[in-house]
Amino acid sequence: YLSKEVFDQLKTKKTSFGSTLLDVIQSGVENLDSGVGIYAPDADSYTVFADLFDPIIEDYHGGFKKTDKHPPKDFGDVDSLGNLDPAGEFIVSTRVRCGRSLEGYPFNPCLTEAQYKEMEEKVSSTLSGLEGELKGTFYPLTGMSKEVQQKLIDDHFLFKEGDRFLQAANACRFWPTGR
Repeated sequence: YLSKEVFDQLKTKKTSFGSTLLDVIQSGVENLDSGVGIYAPDADSYTVFADLFDPIIEDYHGGFKKTDKHPPKDFGDVDSLGNLDPAGEFIVSTRVRCGRSLEGYPFNPCLTEAQYKEMEEKVSSTLSGLEGELKGTFYPLTGMSKEVQQKLIDDHFLFKEGDRFLQAANACRFWPTGR
């Protein structure tokens, strides 16, 4: 995908967050066995580096082109679902996983330590306002004991630290700040 022609076209481009082609391809450069080899350091990267991203995304998703439209969501009549486990025998818990993609911020590879802290504050303060059945517990990694961390990993609520592909893409900088 990264032919000399594409490289020459993209090598001097930068996103509004200052991300470069090197930021996009760094993980693949360091890990030649990577399945994809690129990471978007910010949302603008998909546009600025579209000549690289678009064909990879299309291939990865089996021919789904940039111009294709996702079908409208159809969950049916959600009110007809009722209580899926009225006796409480099967559903032990549910979870919602939130990714750090907030408007006005780059993605992990280009976040500063201060931005991680800002984002954690925004997310935790927003979540703390939830009430009733939406209320839960926010577990910041900073200051978390090893025992609590392992329990959350065992219960599939917490993911282990980033892998070498994410580390090479700078997605694990300032660990565990803001997570």
